[in-house]
Amino acid sequence: MSKNDVRIALLDMNNNHPNQGMRNIKELSKAFQEQSADNVSIEIFDVRYKNEMPNIADFDIFLSSGGPGNPHREGYEWENKYADFLNQIWQHNRENEQKKYAFLICHSFQIAVIHFRIANVCKRKSYSFGVMPIHKSEDGEKEYLFKNLPEPFYAVDSRAYQCIEPNQELIDKLGMKIVALEKIRPAVRLERALMAVRFSDEIFGTQFHPEADPEGFIKNLEDEKNKTAMIETFGMEKYLETIDRMNDEDKIILTRNEIIPRFLKFAARQITKKQVAIDA
Repeated sequence: MSKNDVRIALLDMNNNHPNQGMRNIKELSKAFQEQSADNVSIEIFDVRYKNEMPNIADFDIFLSSGGPGNPHREGYEWENKYADFLNQIWQHNRENEQKKYAFLICHSFQIAVIHFRIANVCKRKSYSFGVMPIHKSEDGEKEYLFKNLPEPFYAVDSRAYQCIEPNQELIDKLGMKIVALEKIRPAVRLERALMAVRFSDEIFGTQFHPEADPEGFIKNLEDEKNKTAMIETFGMEKYLETIDRMNDEDKIILTRNEIIPRFLKFAARQITKKQVAIDA
């Protein structure tokens, strides 16, 4: 391994279901690879369908996708492997100067919240799908990955589950920070769900889909479940307005261009800097 190697593992959590998320994650990773001055390699692991998991010693950065289904354990072999994966990264970063970086999206985020026991992950009253305002918390206002995003910023939300009732005492003990919450709903007397958590300096997770692009969003609306959920949530007028404004540069395009690219650039800078120091 040379001082300019950056090894990325993409964890596909879609369980062989059609999706736009992995296409987007691959595109963002490829764009980073092409623009980087470092020697960037990318490998894909089909976690749930093929029971594939990366050896964390072989990679520096892990991007773990969203996916369908129940984030709670259902007795599959991959679930133990994924729990080990989270534990190994956490432990590695506590014991080593050369860190491992992980970005966890939607389903992966929910699994991590359950794993670390920092909130209650339960089913929503109804399926959520649409372009939603995401609100920064007080810690989120200082979050590096949100630096160029407005308050609120906009992102694609697609979920049947929610992370609520955070255990703030445990969150503080573990050094984690809640950095984003779902939209404010004055007329709805329900707790606002967690939308992003900084698990550590190296591990970040979002309930929303920062990788989403307009093309994928429109493609997902071909699924009647998504279209119905969006119309029921917003009404037909807002649904049509959202479609009409899908290509606005200040909404999901901005979120896509900021969060994951900034994460990859930051992680690579830390990795190569540490490698130089170790090799020197």
